[in-house]
Amino acid sequence: MKSLGGIMKIDTGLRALLVICKFQRILADEKQIIHEFALGEKSVTSQEIMKIAKSLEFKVKKIENYRIPLVKLPVPCIGQKKNGQFFVIMKVTSKGILFFDPKVGQPKLLNIQQFDQLWNRTILLFKHKKSMREHPKFGFNWFIPTILNYKKLLIEVLVAAFTIQIVGLFSPIMTQVVVDKVLVHNSLSTLNILVIGLLIITIFELIMGIAKNYVFSITTSKIDILLSAKLFNHLLRLPLRYFETRRIGDTVARVRELENIRRFLTGTPLTSVLDSFFIIIYIAVMFFYSSQLTWITLASIPIFALLSAIATPLFKNSLDEKFDAGAEVQSFLVETVTGINTVKSLALEPVIKKRWEDYQAKYTITNFKSAILSGNVGAIGQFIQKGFDLLLLWYGANLVIDNQLSVGQLIAFRMLASRVSGPVLRLVQLWQEFQQTGISVERIGDIFNTRTEITQNSSKTRLPKIKGEIIFENVSFRYDINDPETIRQMNFKVPAGKVVGIVGRSGSGKSTLAKLIQRLYIPESGKILVDGVNISIADTVWLRRQIGVVLQENFLFNMTIRENIAINKSNASIEKVIEVAKIAGAHEFILEFPNGYDTMIGEKGSGLSGGQKQRIAIARALLLNPRILIFDEATSALDYESERIIQQNLKKISKNRTVLIIAHRLSTLKNADLIMSIDKGSLVEFGSRLDLLNRNGLFRYLYQQQEEAE
Repeated sequence: MKSLGGIMKIDTGLRALLVICKFQRILADEKQIIHEFALGEKSVTSQEIMKIAKSLEFKVKKIENYRIPLVKLPVPCIGQKKNGQFFVIMKVTSKGILFFDPKVGQPKLLNIQQFDQLWNRTILLFKHKKSMREHPKFGFNWFIPTILNYKKLLIEVLVAAFTIQIVGLFSPIMTQVVVDKVLVHNSLSTLNILVIGLLIITIFELIMGIAKNYVFSITTSKIDILLSAKLFNHLLRLPLRYFETRRIGDTVARVRELENIRRFLTGTPLTSVLDSFFIIIYIAVMFFYSSQLTWITLASIPIFALLSAIATPLFKNSLDEKFDAGAEVQSFLVETVTGINTVKSLALEPVIKKRWEDYQAKYTITNFKSAILSGNVGAIGQFIQKGFDLLLLWYGANLVIDNQLSVGQLIAFRMLASRVSGPVLRLVQLWQEFQQTGISVERIGDIFNTRTEITQNSSKTRLPKIKGEIIFENVSFRYDINDPETIRQMNFKVPAGKVVGIVGRSGSGKSTLAKLIQRLYIPESGKILVDGVNISIADTVWLRRQIGVVLQENFLFNMTIRENIAINKSNASIEKVIEVAKIAGAHEFILEFPNGYDTMIGEKGSGLSGGQKQRIAIARALLLNPRILIFDEATSALDYESERIIQQNLKKISKNRTVLIIAHRLSTLKNADLIMSIDKGSLVEFGSRLDLLNRNGLFRYLYQQQEEAE
């Protein structure tokens, strides 16, 4: 934004670039850019946008007269209107094009015809160099550098596999000698030597096979451990919105797909691929025996390839349906177990049972179709193999009758041919497993390819212990680009050490405000400052450890009371745990348990009342001595006795802290220094309790409503 004759002028090009930066999570300050590039009163050109973007480590490509279908357009990108102004293309759907016009300040949806009238067909495509380096797309190529880390072990596997294949050549040759030489001349001594030789070869193959499988299992197990650790670590670092927009069961189902990858890596499929590389050696020896029989054997390969090409798309569709049905079953199971209290209290067992049977039936049908398809492809493959074996036997017998081949040579050739057709058939079956693993990689890719929060980064600011001043400057936020703003141009300042109540109707944005302060959500525009520092440049982990949060429903883990309180600081002494428990008003009831602080808590805090869980949660929040403490509807579900105990201890809890209390019960705010009223995402009132009661505003209205209700 630049000043022009006292009027604030919006530079659409610069603003569009800042929106791209927000999408890519790249820190960029508008005033700093204007200063650094000496931008005057004229609007920036596309060349200037590219220059600024390159300074921010973007790789930029300009396309004029863009004619490729818009659905293939990599978004977000910047487009240009016919009047020269810029905008951001955010999403292309069947309904039209969703774009953000910096002049209007909000997203707009137009159909393709309307968009064509607006657009001059010039676009700027952006790819950040850091994201290209640090966020490679997860796929099968992810395993290549990982596997290459174990080159030494893989070389040992290849040597073992090569040795087995070479040794395997001796069996058909020695069998040929037995049939053509030993049986014809009745040489028992030679037969005994050959049989001993075959026995030694067989034992050697067994030993080398065991060694190969052992080394390969070590390698794949190491890769499996690495993948599992990376997946879980990535999952923990995903932003909160990832989990809010997906069902728990769907995420669990995606993580469980790791089992399919594990089975593929640690099973025989990959060793089968290695063995298949040696087919060419057997084919060369087969040509030495008979070129005609070899060509008959090789004729089966394109037929197997055709079978695989036909089956692949069918198998992929079948696996997609199977995964979706399985994810629905998993989600419904998690949902039912989580909400079992509601199911029991409303006697919903028959309804839940019927829905479970429907989901399970759908999954069984898709699983059945997948199994039938897989079985049919395998049966057809075996039929093709046996058909060619029969043709080989018939044609080979004719060659023996015509004295072009000996009986021993025919037997030896068939043994060699089985070492070619067998691996080829296994490869057809392996391709099905590869398709299934590909689906698993794609599903897990939804986790891996989602950007993580910006946490523990050396380039991020880690400040000294904060005092607790909070400032919002023109902060706006929306959950999705299609949604209306949840927080609208919010401005306020909370001095350090104050107790501030936050009130408003349901859905007004109170809890969203708390999540923005914790940087669980990232604002669409504006700045949030803690002690004068923009939290967008602060280390997220450091920031959250400075903020204590107590929710309406607090999650307690299946461990002792002491371990739950000290979960964020496992080395905390029992004296410190008792100290914060006393401040939270939890010490007295904890001592009533037979094992005191060593009492085991059930899953999700079962065995404790709502008030007891809340007080343990408050003690847990206080242990790190946070300078900012947020109560998000923390007492709304409590009985009056539990609420009274917490209120009595509020003075101790809030000592030397900034405390934000989000509350429906306005009686809980009688000791608040300041109160802010929020309505439809906007701050409508901010002042002392007495001041707001004297106004004819929202707080007074809500207060009177509750007074009448009570």
